[in-house]
Amino acid sequence: MFYWIFTVVVLGSILIVFYIYNYYDKRRTISNNLERIRNKWGRPVNARRNFKLIAAYLNAVDNPAKVTATIAEDLDLNNIFNFIDRTNSKPGKQYLYKKLFTPETSFEELLKFDKKIEALNLPRPDLEKIELELSNLNSSDAYYLSELFLNDHEVLLFPLLSFYIRISGIAILGLIISLFVAPNPICFVVLVALLIGNVGLHFGTRNKISPYTRSLPQLIILHSIARKLLKKISFEQDELVKNSLVKLSGLNRSLNLVSFESKMAGNPENFSYSIYKFIKTLFVLEPLMFITSVKRINKYRDDIELIYKYVAEIDALIAVLSVRAGLPHYSKPVFYTENLQMDLTDMFHPLIYNCVPNSIHTRTDEGVLITGSNMSGKTTFIRSIAINTLLAQTIYTTCTREYKAPILKIQTSIRTNDDLNENKSYFQAEALSILDIIHQSSSDEPVKSLVIIDEIFRGTNTIERIAAAKSVLTYLTDNKNFVFVSTHDLELAELLDNDYAVYSFEESVNDTRLVFDYKMKTGVLKNKNGIAILETIGYPESVVEDAYIVSEELKRKYSM
Repeated sequence: MFYWIFTVVVLGSILIVFYIYNYYDKRRTISNNLERIRNKWGRPVNARRNFKLIAAYLNAVDNPAKVTATIAEDLDLNNIFNFIDRTNSKPGKQYLYKKLFTPETSFEELLKFDKKIEALNLPRPDLEKIELELSNLNSSDAYYLSELFLNDHEVLLFPLLSFYIRISGIAILGLIISLFVAPNPICFVVLVALLIGNVGLHFGTRNKISPYTRSLPQLIILHSIARKLLKKISFEQDELVKNSLVKLSGLNRSLNLVSFESKMAGNPENFSYSIYKFIKTLFVLEPLMFITSVKRINKYRDDIELIYKYVAEIDALIAVLSVRAGLPHYSKPVFYTENLQMDLTDMFHPLIYNCVPNSIHTRTDEGVLITGSNMSGKTTFIRSIAINTLLAQTIYTTCTREYKAPILKIQTSIRTNDDLNENKSYFQAEALSILDIIHQSSSDEPVKSLVIIDEIFRGTNTIERIAAAKSVLTYLTDNKNFVFVSTHDLELAELLDNDYAVYSFEESVNDTRLVFDYKMKTGVLKNKNGIAILETIGYPESVVEDAYIVSEELKRKYSM
């Protein structure tokens, strides 16, 4: 009798200690999350991001509107995402990433998106409460929520194994009780054998079912957050979300084991959660979750997707509000439907601290040629145009005081490299890249292109480079596209004549230093600084003098 009383007292004490620990740990977690939410408002979040998992939602379905890998690299889109990612949940990250990489071609959809942003423009204390709720989906397991609706899940375990998984927990509990009542060496051996077998079974099935089982507790959390958000926010699709929540309520009740885990999954660093994970391994609870819920989940895939998008979009909308709050200035885009011109006022690059703003006004029948010294800012400028066009057609926010342009398709050729594996030279790779732009920028394309080319045809000799560049650039403007090209070839400006407006970025020499103001000026570059850079970084004086002499001779010989 004393033995049983002692056991009950010890177990009761342990449970009380765990309850007290969990209570204070939860309060500490909430306090830390709230402090983090307040500190990051209006600021980029410096954190390591798992782009493989973030991009899983984007890459799950082929979408012709998705930005190509080449354009993403040219515009450094992962770092752009790092800048705008102020989300609080993993689904929010996935949704915002997909949004950034899928520019919208419907003006009406962009207006709907902005209307939702404005609906969330609440007082900071109210918004912080919403962000705090969303932060409950910040576990890395929440990345796998999209797996529940993106794939049709099959029962991967054969029937006999499934039967064993269903009864093994009962068998283990029965053996433990029998050992308390009447210790028996055979029962002990069988118990150890079952536990060892279950550990092997847990890790043996883990790779097959892990994305699924890791997301189930997050589904309960997602459901809970969506119910709370509906009470605080009003959107057009609320009735659809409510209906899906009702359907999933029945599913939640059937997932009692998952529901228990979800209460601890909000803080995966919790000590109690670590103990639960150990118990989950011994009792093969993950495979049990899988075989008891997989058919039900398949039935409610559409409802899970609707709720996922509802919660993730709210998180992304708040992130856009934070971006707007932190920019030196921003504007909402105005999209022309008939007027084929582009007006960008005080535009800047979001990733460059204290970036000097510049303005540009152009139209489809007149391209823009940017000349400039090395490091003067011409590539940053043309890249900024593409980035702001993308931001306009994704998060309806631009780093300008004014953005006016049609809906555009973005085409770039900036970071072309040679490909030794396919025996492509630098020039061939660049030529293929520009050929692809030509194919997608013909006159019969319903959406006109924004074409950004840095140092066109730099991989070949001067005469053929200029000749080929002139022909390509004329073709692109003849087909009514917005074309921005940077070049060192001043002769190209003369050949293009009235088809292209010419601007330049220049520098001034201050003692032994080159000083850049990064302001775009009308007209062709007057100074070239290649040799000056050699001088400022310490090349021998004889080398610099000889370079200047040869440069003057070449200018006279080729009338340059």
